[in-house]
Amino acid sequence: MSKKIKATLKLQIQAASATPAPPVGSSLGQHGVNIMDFCKKFNAATASRKGETVPVLINIYTDKTFDFTLKTPPVTELLKKRANIKSGAKNPGKEQCGTIKIKDIEEIAKVKMPDLNACDIEAAKKIIAGSARSMGLLVVD
Repeated sequence: MSKKIKATLKLQIQAASATPAPPVGSSLGQHGVNIMDFCKKFNAATASRKGETVPVLINIYTDKTFDFTLKTPPVTELLKKRANIKSGAKNPGKEQCGTIKIKDIEEIAKVKMPDLNACDIEAAKKIIAGSARSMGLLVVD
């Protein structure tokens, strides 16, 4: 018989940098989870992704055990890295902060495909391009 889930948490944590400090400690502590155990397991699982923000889905069970699933980095982080910008435009509809090529959007779509709500790569590319435009990036061929 499977364990009963007490809570499900979604956090974004720097890879290989989880500490008992907030937001990790305060989120897990209220459910009675061993925070250091989570930090050690998370840091070991994300050691190869150092420098990235890693979204993580944590299932906490009634017996205070847990498991977690690592997701792909956020689209905005991937777009900023590809376009070599520090942040998006202040007024995205009126000003632009940079440009990004369609082939870069396709590569990002391939990376994000497992986490996107898209049937095929073309739909995923449209989602990524929309995120790029909402950041103030100009999508070019």
